[in-house]
Amino acid sequence: MLTDRIIGAFTFRREVYAEVEKDTSFTSTAWVIVIVVAFLNQLGARASGRIGQWLMGAIIGTAFAVAAFALAAFIISWVGKQLFHAEVDFSEMVRTLGLAYVWNVVGVIGILSVFSAALTCVLSPALVLAAVLGFVSWLLATKEALDLEWGQTIVTVVIGMIISWVVTLIAGVFLGLLGIAAG
Repeated sequence: MLTDRIIGAFTFRREVYAEVEKDTSFTSTAWVIVIVVAFLNQLGARASGRIGQWLMGAIIGTAFAVAAFALAAFIISWVGKQLFHAEVDFSEMVRTLGLAYVWNVVGVIGILSVFSAALTCVLSPALVLAAVLGFVSWLLATKEALDLEWGQTIVTVVIGMIISWVVTLIAGVFLGLLGIAAG
């Protein structure tokens, strides 16, 4: 069943988001998806020749990514309720956005850049495409959870993502100050 839901997220099936929105037992699964995917993404993003530094950066980066996700889910649900009177709670946002978060797993291919700098040129377009598709997935998940018009959904997600990016930026600065950010 989880595999079907993940495939549904990768194929942009709206009904899978409606299903997980209502399935309260999926909340813990959504958190596990976010944690595992964030870790894999961080492994790819922080790939370097020093294994200890790489793993420590991935672990700390994962903690910041999960915090950024939680903050984005909270802000998206809050904005939806405050600006557009959507009926949603934080757990519903976690379930739908957690499933949509699977697109971030593509970031793990960044590990390949360790083998050759030239691979970075090949991987970068794939990573950008995955980020765009992940954003589309977040739009679909949010639209399903908040039941808003498309314009309202876009505004809500953009506000949430900006806040998430700020947290990610802070994480990058923090990791850089600790000397464990990727080169």
